[in-house]
Amino acid sequence: MRAVGVVPGEREVRIIEHAAPRIAASNEIKVRSLEVGICGTDREICTFVYGSPPDGFNYLVLGHESLGQVVEVGSGVSQFKPGDLVVPSVRRPCPHDHCLSCRDDKQDFCFTGDFTERGIKMTHGFMTEYYVDEEKYLTYVPPELREVAVLVEPLTVAEKGLAQMWQVQQRLPWIDPKLSAEHRGRGKTAVVLGAGPIGILGAMALVVRGFKTYVYSRSPRPNAKSELVESFGVKYISSETVAPDQLLEQVGNIDLVYEAVGKAKISYDVLRVLGLNGVFIFTGIPAPRPPIGIDADIIMRNLVLKNQAVVGTVNADADAFAGAIRDLGIFLKRWPDALKSIITGRHRIDDYRELLLGKANGIKNVIAMA
Repeated sequence: MRAVGVVPGEREVRIIEHAAPRIAASNEIKVRSLEVGICGTDREICTFVYGSPPDGFNYLVLGHESLGQVVEVGSGVSQFKPGDLVVPSVRRPCPHDHCLSCRDDKQDFCFTGDFTERGIKMTHGFMTEYYVDEEKYLTYVPPELREVAVLVEPLTVAEKGLAQMWQVQQRLPWIDPKLSAEHRGRGKTAVVLGAGPIGILGAMALVVRGFKTYVYSRSPRPNAKSELVESFGVKYISSETVAPDQLLEQVGNIDLVYEAVGKAKISYDVLRVLGLNGVFIFTGIPAPRPPIGIDADIIMRNLVLKNQAVVGTVNADADAFAGAIRDLGIFLKRWPDALKSIITGRHRIDDYRELLLGKANGIKNVIAMA
């Protein structure tokens, strides 16, 4: 089969002839790749700052944002049949018996660091014609979501982050008990850092939950991203024209910051203006850069005196994927044009070099494998 991969030893990104997979266990499923999203992680792997091949291979097949279709199931599979649409999760558990998280299928909280990740760390990804995976790592996609389902994996970043936020904020009476679970963010203000796919999808998730939501991103408005977020009721504010202290003046007490920009400087500048009892969710993984200066004394004082919490989150669990499927259905009904416009281009596999090595363009680019 054809696949797109990196060869770290040769510092190359290329089309690779990759062996076709076969079902080898009763709980396995063979899937035909339909679409694979391109994200910043893929592009960073192509600069060789990280990304390690599986044992016995000199290359790593890329791709972790995938939509596929079941073509064959093992004898022990009960939840899927040929023809079903599915999205795979990314992280796989470590092998150690003493890692309670991995043994409980919560590999996103692995204690050892010896987990693997498809398309990222020691396990081939989905940017190929077919792959095989275990049943428990696949989530069913309703046919009506076919056009947008490749967005499930990036949306799980927000789903997992918000799930962690609700758990953390149980430390205080933060939620109005009279509000329903669907609207428990009502009366709260959220700021999303970044207007990429993870930021835009996170903003949609926050609006659905009732938060008054702002997107704080670099490019001055108007631009395509500002128009997109404002089409579903979110105010876009440019960090180029509005400093963090001015942001605070405009939006009032900031209850939640959802970081989706992967840049330390702007993140810590906004952490400095986080509000009373606020929570800051970090989701980005910055590329290695020289150290930066931050207002450490102010941030530390605020964390203590304002009862703030800072949470880092990584997505992997089944609940996050199920939540993303549910929310995509809601988004598609409420904002069909906005949701579909997040995918700004569908491309052939032969366009991989431009997508992975060229200048980043658009919001979410997708390789249509079939």
